[in-house]
Amino acid sequence: MSLLDTVRIALRALLKNKMRAVLTVIGVVIGIAAVTTIVSIGQGANRLVQGELANLGTNVIFVIPGQTTEGGVRQNDAPSLTAGDAEAIGSQCPAVLAASPLVFTAGQVIYGNENWSPKEMLGVGTDFLLVRNWRLEAGSFFSQADLDSNAKVCVIGQTLIPKLFRTTNPIGQTLRVNNLPVRVIGILSKKGANMVGDDQDNLLLMPQTTVRKRLLGSPMDNIHAIMVSARSTNQTSMATRQIRNLLLERHEIAPGEEDDFDITDMEEVAGTLGMITGTLTLMLSAIAGISLVVGGVGIMNIMLVSVTERTREIGIRMAMGARGRDILNQFLIESVVLSSIGGVIGLALGTAMSMAATMLINVYKPGTDWPMVVSFPAAMVAMGFAAAVGVFFGFYPARRASKLDPIDALRYE
Repeated sequence: MSLLDTVRIALRALLKNKMRAVLTVIGVVIGIAAVTTIVSIGQGANRLVQGELANLGTNVIFVIPGQTTEGGVRQNDAPSLTAGDAEAIGSQCPAVLAASPLVFTAGQVIYGNENWSPKEMLGVGTDFLLVRNWRLEAGSFFSQADLDSNAKVCVIGQTLIPKLFRTTNPIGQTLRVNNLPVRVIGILSKKGANMVGDDQDNLLLMPQTTVRKRLLGSPMDNIHAIMVSARSTNQTSMATRQIRNLLLERHEIAPGEEDDFDITDMEEVAGTLGMITGTLTLMLSAIAGISLVVGGVGIMNIMLVSVTERTREIGIRMAMGARGRDILNQFLIESVVLSSIGGVIGLALGTAMSMAATMLINVYKPGTDWPMVVSFPAAMVAMGFAAAVGVFFGFYPARRASKLDPIDALRYE
């Protein structure tokens, strides 16, 4: 018989017992749906993480003060970094595009009768926007003259506009930041929420000298961190080495002594997070795949029952000239058809479940913008695996049917 005739006979045999066929494929449907949903959510998580890091900049490097130790116990961060370090990194490291010092503070921002507490209040350098790859929506950013004079100016994020100014144009208006009057000279473009739901636009920037001297009252040149941008992703490792060598020289740290600073490469962070999400997705998919094995066992069981029920039919076909290979193909195709139908339904159900899960995540975490990812290669692998389940678990019943003796099969009642 041709393959087409064999497929037709297999389909007719399955349609004779519709309910049994439906119950048989449920295990495969659940397995494929579970794997599809988990892979989709996992890939969505990975894409979200990579997108957030790309938004920050995969070529971004953070330099923070090292932690001091006393009696083997780690103490607070040592005030080891200075604004001069940031300036030297930006000018003396060839692989570095720009560097900005960071000084953290917090407090109330008041305008008229309105007040608000920004999520972040930072003192930064003139190259901060270049490092963060951030644009201005309106106005201007700080100049070197602003830093040199400890100017009482600020740049605000989009969230502060409706909270403080409502319909008033913020440019040129004067805020009070912890009782310090500062004039708004710029508005940042909108960034939106990050992957944990924090509003990136809920911030206020000032010259780092203004924050250090006017708000914190520090006569020292120390800063809390340095944010650096490498010239390209490929030069991030080189930039990290150059920064370390420069700081070792500037801080007069001898070989063998403990560094008084730590360097974090965001490219390494992105790789680590990608590996974690990928491993979790693979592990959960393997667990979900157990239901595919259970579904395959169900297919094998039903095919063995089918062989027993159709023993006489097998004997008649063999008596009419059917070869063992024809019988083997018929039952094997029935098994593959069962598992493939389950795979198609499971894929559709898994896609629907992925869409529903993505919607729920975005509703529960507004602003997160969790992406919906349905991987075509993953779908093809799932379908291939479903067919493979049919072949693997259908081979023994099919082979058993092909080995029946025609005379014994005809005598079977």
